[in-house]
Parts: sequence; structure tokens; C-alpha cells
Amino acid sequence: MIYFDFAATTPLDAEAAEVFLQASTEFFGNSSSLHDFGGQSQDLLENCREELANLLGINKKGLYFTSGGSEGNFLAIEALLSAPKKAGKHIIAGMAEHSSIHGILDRLEGYSITYLPLNSSGLIDIEELANAITPDTVLVIVQHVNSEIGTIQPLEDIARICREHDIHFHSDFVQSFGKIELKKITPLVSSFSFSGHKIYGPKGVGGVYVDPAISWRAFFPGGSHERGFRPGTVNVPAIASMTAVAQKIHDQLVQCHGHFLQLRATLMESLNPIKDSVVVFEAAPDSQLPSIIGLRISGVEGQWMMLECNRYGFAISTGSACQIGMQAPAKVTQALGLSPQEAKEFIRISFGKTTKMEDVVKLGETIVDIVMKFKL
Repeated sequence: MIYFDFAATTPLDAEAAEVFLQASTEFFGNSSSLHDFGGQSQDLLENCREELANLLGINKKGLYFTSGGSEGNFLAIEALLSAPKKAGKHIIAGMAEHSSIHGILDRLEGYSITYLPLNSSGLIDIEELANAITPDTVLVIVQHVNSEIGTIQPLEDIARICREHDIHFHSDFVQSFGKIELKKITPLVSSFSFSGHKIYGPKGVGGVYVDPAISWRAFFPGGSHERGFRPGTVNVPAIASMTAVAQKIHDQLVQCHGHFLQLRATLMESLNPIKDSVVVFEAAPDSQLPSIIGLRISGVEGQWMMLECNRYGFAISTGSACQIGMQAPAKVTQALGLSPQEAKEFIRISFGKTTKMEDVVKLGETIVDIVMKFKL
């Protein structure tokens, strides 16, 4: 079986696994305990916080560790809503946001939500965003990189509009963390979330940054961990492992980007025999993460294609793993304005640093073969 679903999750890096094991056995003390074992764990935790803060270009006082991206999104949005810049009950969010964002917004009471679609390039229309703002708008939520088609949203423009109107801005960085240099972007947002398992770190760990200038109120009162940001014993071994792999992958950003560009071009070339049936959802190269390819093949249901590829030994997907269990079309298909039938045809192919060129060619040839046989 050859893996092409790196946007869903990644295998644990061998060095990250060693760090996790060492921290679990040698730094097992509760980081909140006052004895020496706790102090050693606390020192490791704070060292990780400082290292990640330096990597991201942020103030470490605003960095909090969580169980992952979904929890991070929840806590960040609740924190921002607890300390708005002005009075109001209006929120603007991307229609193609991760399912965790939709879940958070669905449970809010008393707020009106405006959902913005994507244009034909898979990007938020800046003019449409500006027009959606009202005097009551207190929060804008737009993910940095779409997890299903890999488009990179214009956060600089969005942040500028938010500053001009005294609006908090939260962005989901789960798909951009460890894949794009973020130091120029992080100062522009009020908060962002990230996750370890998308970058070859362990599952069940991530983080949130909230601008330290924001005087948020804790959603879970009485918590003593992470300065009250969340309850629960801090998972120091997983944090250490995530930090180690984040440092490692950051040094490989340029190399990986070039590799992914080649893989993407190779896959597109291998699909040439059925190019009239293939629709790729993508932006211009400078606004596109090359490792994620979202597409549909006219007349072929995505779930059937995914199962056929699986039968031939290739693991692809039909969108975010966080909503596949609900049998719902990928959020991005609605945001792009696809018909229900077109939405069912959506598939996602995503590369990782271990993806080989010859395997990409084999996948392309297999997809072509499946389509040819299907349309006979």
C-alpha cells in the first residue's frame, strides 16, 4: 500500500519517536508538581515553548499547548470572543473552514454568522469580505491553507481589513505549520492553531497562539495548567516530540517545496490521457501549497475512486478525515459552488516528504486505467 493522504496525517518521524520515548521515561513528572521531577518536566516544557515561539516568530507568553488543531480552534475562538475589541455579535468565517470551526460556530448562541464562499481559484474574495463587515463584526475566521485543495489564503489583506475595523482575526494554521515559513504571518493575526501529527509528530498534541495583549477569560474556569488556558495534565513528551520534528522540518522547507512541485507536475502529466474529464481546484503557484491536489473526475464518484485506488494499493481520500465519517461532501465543494453531483466526484491526493516520483507515476496511471475501464 502506497500512502497519498499526508494532509490527513503523517507517520511519526523516527527521531521524534525517540524524543517522545526519552521524555516519557526520563521527564515523566507532572510539570505542575513542585518536586524535582516536576521541575525537570517544567523546564523541558518551557524550553519547548521558547523553541517553538522562536521558530514561529511569536511571544512565548501567548503560546499554549493543546491536544491538537480542533481543540485549539475552539479555545482560541472562545478566548477572542471573551475579549472583543468592541461590542457586537457578528462573525465572518470562510465557508470552507475545517469542520471543527463549523462545529464551534454552530453552538454559539446570540451571534449571527456570515459564511464567505471561495472564488474559482479557491480563495476568499477580499472585496466580498470587506462588504460583509458590519459595525457589529467582532471576529473574522479564515484558515491559512485549505486542507482539501491546498490554496493559501491572502492573510495579509484580510489582517489589514480586520485592523482597520477593530476586529479580531483567527486563522487555522494546521495545514501551513511546518510547510510554509510563517514568521511574516504570525504577527498579523489575533490567534492561530496548529497540530503535531500533520508534520510527522505524535497525534494528540498541538498548540494555540493568542496575542498576549488580549485579556481573554478562560473557557474552563479553575484550570491550573497552561496558565489557565485549558485543563488537564500537560503532555510534555508529545510536546517535546512535536518541537523536535518542527525544528527538523523547518530546515527542510525549501527542499520539500521543490520536491512537491515536481511531484505535482508529474501527477498532472500522468493524468493527461483523461485531462478532458479532470478538473483541478487550485490557485496560482504563489497561492498554492503544491503537496495537496483537490480534483474531481467527471462522471466518477470520489468515494468509488478512493475505494478502487485502495484496491490497487494506493491510499487517497475524499477530503478532511474529520468529516468523512459523517458521509458529507468536503466543505470546500460547497464553498466552490459545486453541484451535489460534482461534489460527490471530489478526491484529494496529498504528498509527503517520503513520496517517490515513480509512485506518483504509478498512481496517475492507475487512476487513468480505472477511469478508462469505468467509461467503457
